Amino acid sequence: MKLISSKTRAVWLHAACCAAMMAAIIVVAKPMWTQGGAAAAAPMPSPAATATAEIAGGTIDVRYNSPQMRGRKIMGGLVPWNQVWRTGANPATTLITSVPLKFGDLLVPAGTHTIYTLPNPDKWLLIINNQTGQWGTVYTQNLDLGRTPMTKKSLGSPQEGMSISFENTTANSTEMHVRWETTDVYVNVTKP
Repeated sequence: MKLISSKTRAVWLHAACCAAMMAAIIVVAKPMWTQGGAAAAAPMPSPAATATAEIAGGTIDVRYNSPQMRGRKIMGGLVPWNQVWRTGANPATTLITSVPLKFGDLLVPAGTHTIYTLPNPDKWLLIINNQTGQWGTVYTQNLDLGRTPMTKKSLGSPQEGMSISFENTTANSTEMHVRWETTDVYVNVTKP
């Protein structure tokens, strides 16, 4: 009979304990993964939202997470001037269009894209980027489809949560609005 050294026994015991701990974590965590877990129990600070419109015989969706003011200075603060902003929170804001559309003077082909903005105290630019699936703070400028000016106006009272919406929609046009704090910026979206 061959005896196992105490060092070998300790390594095996450690490996067995680690395997048991991982199995316990999987058993406990699996229901949370499959049922929404903690996200289902408590709302996220920046909840997911979608803006949708039917235009030019197709659909356009913007999927984003809506950050909240929570007492913070937003424009020129949390959203710094003259720096590319993810235009939302958490994952990058996604634009999905089933038909080609013009955002301002920028032709956007059908497909999935990412939206960023370049805020400025006086004017904003909408940026449509071809990189998709990234975290919102990941921005690769050389993947820009292009940039187009946005129209800026002030809101009468502060808006707590950032929102993206489509308004004044007709068969061949709409306005895509981004609102937060006391800022409302928008771009005309039209059939090419």
